[in-house]
Amino acid sequence: MITVLIPAHNEEDQVADAIAGLRAQTRAVDKIIVVSDNSTDATEEVAAQAGAEVFRTQGNMHKKAGALNQALREYLRNAGDEDQVLIQDADTVLVPRFVEVAEQHLTLTTGAVGAVFYGAAGGGILGFFQRSEFARYARDIDRKDQVAVLSGTAALFRAATLRRVVQARAAGTLPGGTGVYDPDAFTEDNELTLALKTLGYRPVSPNECRVVTEVMSTLPKLWRQRVRWQRGALENLRTYGWTKTTRPYILRQFGMAASVISLALYATYTLAGWAMAGHIAVSIPWTIIGLLFAIERIVTVRRAGRAAMLVAGTLIVELAYDLFQHAVYVSCVAGALRNGKQHWAAT
Repeated sequence: MITVLIPAHNEEDQVADAIAGLRAQTRAVDKIIVVSDNSTDATEEVAAQAGAEVFRTQGNMHKKAGALNQALREYLRNAGDEDQVLIQDADTVLVPRFVEVAEQHLTLTTGAVGAVFYGAAGGGILGFFQRSEFARYARDIDRKDQVAVLSGTAALFRAATLRRVVQARAAGTLPGGTGVYDPDAFTEDNELTLALKTLGYRPVSPNECRVVTEVMSTLPKLWRQRVRWQRGALENLRTYGWTKTTRPYILRQFGMAASVISLALYATYTLAGWAMAGHIAVSIPWTIIGLLFAIERIVTVRRAGRAAMLVAGTLIVELAYDLFQHAVYVSCVAGALRNGKQHWAAT
């Protein structure tokens, strides 16, 4: 059996589309359960009208992770080891072959199959940049044939795999309490990915397992989302420490730091040269490097369409979005170094 859990907090405008996407799957799912967490709108009524069951959380104080832990505790009590559970965000719609392809790739070795997410239409210029960003990430996953994070947008798990996670947490082999998800992790999907890889699983995200997810339409919403993602990732790595599993993730963080420093130095050098000489000197080696960088930006965003490729070729336009991401990174690193308390901010 394949059971679907959709965690939802006030998702009356989107949950019906998520359920419709599940109804359109070429491999039918057996049960759809909307996990309503402290909803005060018509989420539960809309879900019931769309044909889904509703699981209402009780006294949950741990946001999405806590809501899913309650529903999964009930699910695992009755599920067989070969049964499967698909956990999907309420603002996400799966392509029709998602479940079929994911089931084919779900093995004793992979343990879980994640989504390759693309941005939904809308959101203005911010939505445009996010769609380009997601397209690059999808290409990166496809080329490496390995998933960095089992995105919370959608992921299929074997029941036996999640039972093993619960057992490992209870035994102290993994951090995070006694449930499937660590209730203290702000990026619960990233933490669960680290947990699975620590246990020896190798999750995958096939290119056919595509989903369309909401993009942030305002700068404050995007800032809050990215700070939660980045700070959560840093906190997860601090919790797990330096291990064989976390080594690539930690090195990637150092790579991001190098990118921030390099861009700052390049901008400083350029502005200083302009101030002293009154113009920007043209250097053939740096021009060649710039052209190669432009080509890389164009090629990697092809999945987002011609408009994205055209914008990427200018470099300058995308630079503003890159600077925004660098600001998020610097803010999160500074907060982590201060060891200040992280607060949940809804997007």
